Amino acid sequence: MLQQQIRFAPLASGACVAWAAQGRGPPLLRAAHWMTHVGQDPQSPVWQPWLTRLGRDFRLLRFDERGCGLSGPDDTPLDLETAVEELEAVADDAGLDRLALLGISGGGPAAIAFAARHPERVTHLVLLGAYAHGPLAGTPSAENLAWVDATARLIELGWGRAGSPVQHFFTSTLIPDGTPEQVQALNEQQRLCCGPARAAALLRTRVALDVREFLPRVRCPTLVLHRKHDATVAPENGRQLAAAIAGARFVELEGRNHIPLAGELAFEQMCDAMTAFIHAAAMPGDETGFTARERALLHLVAAGRDNLQIGAELGLADKTVRNALSLLYTRLGVAGRPQAVVRARELGFG
Repeated sequence: MLQQQIRFAPLASGACVAWAAQGRGPPLLRAAHWMTHVGQDPQSPVWQPWLTRLGRDFRLLRFDERGCGLSGPDDTPLDLETAVEELEAVADDAGLDRLALLGISGGGPAAIAFAARHPERVTHLVLLGAYAHGPLAGTPSAENLAWVDATARLIELGWGRAGSPVQHFFTSTLIPDGTPEQVQALNEQQRLCCGPARAAALLRTRVALDVREFLPRVRCPTLVLHRKHDATVAPENGRQLAAAIAGARFVELEGRNHIPLAGELAFEQMCDAMTAFIHAAAMPGDETGFTARERALLHLVAAGRDNLQIGAELGLADKTVRNALSLLYTRLGVAGRPQAVVRARELGFG
């Protein structure tokens, strides 16, 4: 199990937000999303691989929103303002003047609002399975209202019991292709995160969020990632985000799991895309700005190796080589292999 030191950032109400950090590199702050628990993450088969893999390239910071996990509760109404306040509190407590933001699912709106309000602090914004507005934003339909009311009532009556089918109701859409161990772990983490009243309040808050007004004000480089068959947040939400944020890149990941899991090709694609995107700010020609895999690829590309030879030398499957090269071409700003060879040699590789 990963060792971690948990710290507590104070809020205006007097409550404290629990946060932790792993890894080395540029700071990447993950906004709170559905049912986090920083104390459980290092032993979770769902989240521990995230800490290990992203910790290679970033100082990954994460926290529990008020009243969840290890964070203290207060009586402040849950809304976008409270979510942004928590982000600000953790960033300040960690001493981060500049940082990259990761907004997953319901954590996306808070990350978007923070980036729009603090352009001087946010270097990059990454959105995964996120949305600009929930089904109850604006003028909701009678069907959406009824669905939320029924789901919230189900939470109030059945949440918090070990082995409860209520937690599994959410897990079945969050990771429909998860292993039994991953499913059980996510069920248990949801149960441990908070009680039924808080869980129901969080659901009502998430589905009413609306940050469409902030999208034109996001000025930092933005990467939008979304699963092709996401059962929790429909893929068109990701495409709408990418279309509304100036210069945003959109990457569609294969699969149904809302949360990419270790062992899925999409998990490595997600991590590689985030690393290439955030580290792209390194000075051109500075070899240290590339990851170890990118440097190896650059040397082989510059030497004129084809995909089969690259796969043999690095021990990678052909599809993995193609995906890695595609991300590398994006980072280099080239259209294909001939331009990549020239650019790699200009940078001193090969």
